[in-house]
Amino acid sequence: MTKKAILDLDTGIDDALALAYALGSPELEVIGVTCTYGNVLLDTGAANNLALLELFGAPDVPVYLGEPHALMRDGFEVLDISAFIHGANGIGEVALEKARAEAREGGVDFLIDSVREHGDDLVIIATGPLTNIAAAAAKDAAFADNAHIVIMGGALTVPGNVSPWAEANINQDPDAANNVFRAAADVTMIGLDVTLQTLLTSRHTAQWRELGTPAAIALADMTDYYIKAYETTAPHLGGCGLHDPLAVGVAVDPSLVTLLPINLKVDVEGETRGRTIGDEVRLNDPVRTARAAVAVDVDRFLSEFMTRVGRVAANN
Repeated sequence: MTKKAILDLDTGIDDALALAYALGSPELEVIGVTCTYGNVLLDTGAANNLALLELFGAPDVPVYLGEPHALMRDGFEVLDISAFIHGANGIGEVALEKARAEAREGGVDFLIDSVREHGDDLVIIATGPLTNIAAAAAKDAAFADNAHIVIMGGALTVPGNVSPWAEANINQDPDAANNVFRAAADVTMIGLDVTLQTLLTSRHTAQWRELGTPAAIALADMTDYYIKAYETTAPHLGGCGLHDPLAVGVAVDPSLVTLLPINLKVDVEGETRGRTIGDEVRLNDPVRTARAAVAVDVDRFLSEFMTRVGRVAANN
């Protein structure tokens, strides 16, 4: 059965790979992309999404603008480390043709309306800061009660990647993430616990390059840029983490990971601001509103990833 999907992206090289994964998955029908800030500014992410959808053969998928900055802030500037990892344009300095389509206003309302219309037949895959998701939950209680959300973010059993305790997406807007964990009835957290085990190397990107299509070459170029950045930021890994694509993979097939039912919170004050951890107040609550991935079938996921992204790369 095909499930409808909305991707909430801050595109971002691994967001681009996640988008290709979703479009290459027959189990998903991508009905829209909502844009957030993070790896890039909101408008840059929107332009990337529009150009990538055209490159990947899906120009009719609508793109909506979401919130431009964190809940408790008045603006946003891209971090130097984000620009280093993803490039100034967010996609490894790969130059894509400007899309013919334009982004639409009203990303938060699109999320709310889509949950109202499609209910259990819809999954929201959020791979950036959770500001849009928190704004939707605050605006409409039915969204929080009925949305099925898979996020890439957090670190439960491993250190963070922007501090000893905080993961980058959560750290961009800890208040929003905490609100989502406390309000939403169904959140699956795909964090660094599992995404840093799913690594792509230049051997994989060479397979795309051999296809010779515009999409394949663009994907290979941007991912090789990403791999090169990882050689500096995390040389012990031996590749680049497939953070955002794994969230899509789990939306398609939850059996790719081992999920721990747990009520989560995010620390929003003090030294550990941005930490994802179990909520001690709801520790013994029989209703668990979240699940955190704590193990992953690496080989099966990488096989699925290469097949699905390769399908998009080969045909465009």
